[in-house]
Amino acid sequence: MLGERDVLMRLLTWTFALIVLSWADLASAQTTVDGIRLWAGPERTRVVLDLSGPVDHRLFTLSGPDRVVIDLSHATMAGAMPDASGLVRQMRAGAREGDGLRLVIDLAGHARPRSFLTEPNEQYGHRLVIDLESLDAAAPAAQGPVVAVTDETRDVIVAIDAGHGGEDPGASGRSGTPEKAITLALARALQREIDALPGMRAYMVRDGDYFLQLHNRRERARAAGADLFVSLHADSFRDSRARGAHVFALSPNGASSERARILAERENSADHIGGVALAQTDNVLATVLLDLAQTAAISASLDVGESVLSGLDGVTRLHKRTVQQAAFVVLKSPDIPSILIETGYITNPDEEANLRSPQFQQRMAAAIASGVRSYFWANAPSGTAIAQMRTRGELEQTYLVSRGDTLSTIADRHRITLASLRAANGLNSDTIRIGQQLRIPGSPQ
Repeated sequence: MLGERDVLMRLLTWTFALIVLSWADLASAQTTVDGIRLWAGPERTRVVLDLSGPVDHRLFTLSGPDRVVIDLSHATMAGAMPDASGLVRQMRAGAREGDGLRLVIDLAGHARPRSFLTEPNEQYGHRLVIDLESLDAAAPAAQGPVVAVTDETRDVIVAIDAGHGGEDPGASGRSGTPEKAITLALARALQREIDALPGMRAYMVRDGDYFLQLHNRRERARAAGADLFVSLHADSFRDSRARGAHVFALSPNGASSERARILAERENSADHIGGVALAQTDNVLATVLLDLAQTAAISASLDVGESVLSGLDGVTRLHKRTVQQAAFVVLKSPDIPSILIETGYITNPDEEANLRSPQFQQRMAAAIASGVRSYFWANAPSGTAIAQMRTRGELEQTYLVSRGDTLSTIADRHRITLASLRAANGLNSDTIRIGQQLRIPGSPQ
């Protein structure tokens, strides 16, 4: 019979053997690169490796020619290489000695690479992301205004932000429509509408299927000298019956957090408020300047939001009939009026079908542009062609009466007298009806 000591020794031996085998299994386990996706933007290109599991990797660069090398431990290649685009001239992969994989990215320009691993989420599994930042492209802040400016007047610039993009598809409709495709189509339709208006010009924050961080969207709008920032989205909800459009402006709490961030970073910041560099002011003055700018921007955002809601009311159902306020990061520019439009519920089959329709997109873009036009024709920034045309009485527009309107509120909104509004429309009383089209005279009070 085995003694107690012998039994204990055998148990220890078996346990050690199992541990060794487990280590061997883990060492031989391979991660599969199931596919590679590529998103090219104006300043950077993102390469995404879809993985079957986590992986150890090492990234380094080589020159002559310029290329980025990524070594993956215990990995194999299963997916196909994507077509070249942006900073990627071509990609190739091969097995490495010791059960590994080497991926080589031949660059089409000078770039700074950065890599990181992401955990699985609702849309994707494990991913290795390689961002290639262009060293040849001008930074957005150095681009300056994107529209022509004359010696006397300038155009009003509307920055149009198509939400999501690239690796971030946004919400998805029941038939698989990604939000990013809807927002880009709407943004392009809105661009055409804005560019057709006298004295106004659109600037596209995103004009392709690529990813932009939220703060970069605001920075691009500010670099373009935007007078208004409009971010387009499509809502989603677990209940497919939810429907209707929303318009949002920044909430005071969101403004406070952004003010604190700018103040904390102002020593190294290039932020300018009202033409004053914050880094050259003391804390008290910087706080006052930011408070004044943000209060004015939020107030203007609410006004333009109400004007846009009036336009949308004739095109689609409204989920809320007043401008809502929330701390959306993309709205936190301290000195640019900013609104976010949830154009409908992409998870509602009827609204998804509408949002996919080019005809509906055009009608919605026209309604948004009409609201933007009404706001700026009543609140023209000084030094703009619109302000000059308004002074000369050259701005005449039409207004579609919506639910809740009165003749006096329409006159106040457009900064004209009630008498001039009656005269322009041949009205003997203040009675108006929903859907009635009114002429808005261009002369100021």
